Amino acid sequence: RMPLQMVEYGARAYGSGIRAIIAGAGGAAHLPGMMAALTEVPVFGVPVPSRYLKGEDSLLSIVQMPKGVPVATFAIGEAGAANAALHAIATLAMTNPELRDKLIAFRKKQTAAASAMTLPPSA
Repeated sequence: RMPLQMVEYGARAYGSGIRAIIAGAGGAAHLPGMMAALTEVPVFGVPVPSRYLKGEDSLLSIVQMPKGVPVATFAIGEAGAANAALHAIATLAMTNPELRDKLIAFRKKQTAAASAMTLPPSA
């Protein structure tokens, strides 16, 4: 709904220090692809659930990018958004030891929480 501002943002993203863009979009879901065409910064696309097709239309729009305009595509909705953020962090952590340490700590905390879960008694 703000195409001129989107073009400006994408064009100056790298020069502004941005190193990852997470773009959520629903329906026609053109935002991630447009952003990827405007910048050399990696774009992570997250399909947003739509009213009628529950985000499947968004998913197909984002995942079917033409050769040469890559968008890393994630699951529909909140889980996809969380995983896009974690993937962006993992990518940035490759050259940032402090960020890598935080990611490792997060994953250890996740593992501990999963290990602490108990299964319900079997019937």
